[in-house]
Amino acid sequence: MKFTLSWLHDHLETRASLEEICEALTDLGLEVEDVSDPAERLGDFRICRVAKAEPHPNADRLTLCQVETWPDGPGGATEIVQVVCGAPNAREGLVGVFASAGTHIPGTGLDLKAGVIRGAESNGMLCSGRELLVNDDHDGIIDLPADAPLGERFIDYAGRNDPVVDFAVTPNRPDALGIRGVARDLAARGIGTLKPAAIEPVAGCFPSPIGVSIDADVQARGCPAFMGRVIRGVRNTESPDWLKDRLQAIGLRPISAVVDITNYLTHDRNRPLHAFDADIVSGDLRVHFARGGERITALDDRDYEFEAGMMVISDANGPESIGGVMGGRHTGCTHDSTNIFIESALWDPAMIAATGRRLKIVSDARYRFERGVDPEFAVPGLELATRMILEICGGEPSEIVAAGKVPDTARSYRLDPDRVRSLAGMDVAPDDQAAILEALGFRVEGDRVHVPSWRPDVLGEPDLVEEIARVRSLGGLEGVPLPRKEPGVQKPVLLPMQRREAISRRAAAALGYNECVTYSFIDKASAVMFGGGGDATMLANPIASDMSHMRPDLMPGLLQAAARNQARGHSDLALFEVGPVFHGGEPEDQEIRVTGLLVGNTGPRDPYGARRPVDMGDASADAVSVLAAVGAPDRLTTVRAKEPWWHPGRAGALNLGPRNTLASFGELHPRVLAAAGVSGSAVAFVVHLDRVPQSRAKSATRPAFHLHELQAVERDFAFVVDSGVEAAAVVRAARGVDRKLIADVAVFDEFAGAAAEAQFGPGRKSIAINVRLQPQERTLTDGDIEEMSSRIVDRVAAATGGELRG
Repeated sequence: MKFTLSWLHDHLETRASLEEICEALTDLGLEVEDVSDPAERLGDFRICRVAKAEPHPNADRLTLCQVETWPDGPGGATEIVQVVCGAPNAREGLVGVFASAGTHIPGTGLDLKAGVIRGAESNGMLCSGRELLVNDDHDGIIDLPADAPLGERFIDYAGRNDPVVDFAVTPNRPDALGIRGVARDLAARGIGTLKPAAIEPVAGCFPSPIGVSIDADVQARGCPAFMGRVIRGVRNTESPDWLKDRLQAIGLRPISAVVDITNYLTHDRNRPLHAFDADIVSGDLRVHFARGGERITALDDRDYEFEAGMMVISDANGPESIGGVMGGRHTGCTHDSTNIFIESALWDPAMIAATGRRLKIVSDARYRFERGVDPEFAVPGLELATRMILEICGGEPSEIVAAGKVPDTARSYRLDPDRVRSLAGMDVAPDDQAAILEALGFRVEGDRVHVPSWRPDVLGEPDLVEEIARVRSLGGLEGVPLPRKEPGVQKPVLLPMQRREAISRRAAAALGYNECVTYSFIDKASAVMFGGGGDATMLANPIASDMSHMRPDLMPGLLQAAARNQARGHSDLALFEVGPVFHGGEPEDQEIRVTGLLVGNTGPRDPYGARRPVDMGDASADAVSVLAAVGAPDRLTTVRAKEPWWHPGRAGALNLGPRNTLASFGELHPRVLAAAGVSGSAVAFVVHLDRVPQSRAKSATRPAFHLHELQAVERDFAFVVDSGVEAAAVVRAARGVDRKLIADVAVFDEFAGAAAEAQFGPGRKSIAINVRLQPQERTLTDGDIEEMSSRIVDRVAAATGGELRG
């Protein structure tokens, strides 16, 4: 959004400098992005006089001019500069605009240099309007009146020293898309006083020969009101200079007086309008939904085809305008138009946005209608446009014809003065709060605040507080410490699960993993691969086709990160993530997990051969470390992992009891790695933080180390079992004999394969365990040890069918 300083002064009475205005706008939430000062572009061009002009001795179409200049300004010393000029109107006594050597010419983009033209020196330039970008005239040089002040800057004389401010408008502030809305904000800040802008209705002189109508289904959903009037006998010539200058300053090309007036009001009051050539319109104008397939040539000279459901303005001949987006070329106003129909309408923002996106049209009208315009200004905007057309183009207006009705947007909210302090942290007196809101156009009655029609973004008390805070200036906020209810160290504020997440994150990082933060949205194929992909986790409006489902596991995101790293030459990776996974659409269907992924080798190559491919043992050790860090119990049992994304026989799970799986680990299935594009060996672990029981201990410190006074005894056992028996089953059976006396059971050997079957028989293998007995009260005798050994052998035999190896 752009405006010139003089344009702002039409609405705001102020003596504030440009710098103060820009600072206030940014602080109000209308961030100034650029300020274009014409003095930087045209400040070096000064008014001069041609003291002598004679034909160039070597060229028939060139004139040798002796130009009288005042480089130091009016009243300073004069200087005669020779200029070779090719303009047909160059003559002695002409008062024009001079540019000295070294000046940048904005119309050509070149820096002027002194030179020799056909044997004659030329040390400057007499400029045309196009070269200064003040008009399109390039047939001759600028010819000023004889009484023009010699030596003065041309921009000061021509009134073009008007800075242009370009600022950003957030989507929730459509009122700032009109310069009067900007002036209103500045006036509320105290930068100046908002000038009155009463609009007197223009009486119609005759009934409008063009009627308007809205189809019932369109009025209910897309266009609540459509109105307009005919103005006959207009002279649609060029606009006055002040109007053309303002439009050009903000980047618009003047077209004709009627069109320029509609463009002017679009930016001045945020009221888009459209002018039809009434002599070309056939019959009445009707707003309706397109059937699909209709075509129109718009004002940008491009052809568009309507889709079913788009809003169209048609006459008896067919579509003549894309409702709320752009008018049609066929009925558009030209310099030959003498009878026009001015249209003012209200359009549904969502439907305008959808139409603009599908047709790929970006227009000022679409930009404003899809953000919301003031519904109550539809009729006043039409009256204002009528008055401007009558003043500039003449003519005679008809009565206004209208279809539909302007929707009632009146609403009010209660404002508690204390809410400004509680929400914004600012102390603003109640009277000042009311004054700020009234300056912004709100109506305050006691504790009720009535919202003006041009503020569709204000929908409750917090929005009212925001208005007060931004006008008072959020830049003045000072940091204040939170009050302490009790002296001393405060109680922790993190929830147990939040502390557990932080601890697990630190533990994984300490193990050498790099943290990743991946999207919670993944593609359906990846979700299905890890047990998800159902309708319960499918997004209704995904932001991309490969983000259609909520992730059932953290592994897909880590695998994608690993594949991207491998594609860039990083083959050895250790990645982890702590975050939520989803099994449905309800809060209870979400859980927090820690997942680590190891890819490639354990480290870089070295001369000692310590480098090796990562294996299941690395993942198992890391899972145990993370569990220990979050306080999981020590006595966990290891079972075979059953999820299909693990490699069969090369993955396990750590259980607390028969069913509560706290973690799983192992090699990933080759099919999963191939689908993710990960090459080489890859192992991973998953820790279910929600399933780890909370410690009942009040202190998180480690218990004191207990040094046993009695000597521990270790015994080794080798059992011959079926090849399908897991080592964990042997360990569980042995440990369950006496949990108080048996301190540890560990597998130290497994003899399997063809050699084992040759010795023990088909389908048999040997598993050797070490049992550590730790007496608590007395030293164990040989009899005690033999009895315990016998019990271990019997329990393992009963649990696994194994027998002691001879």
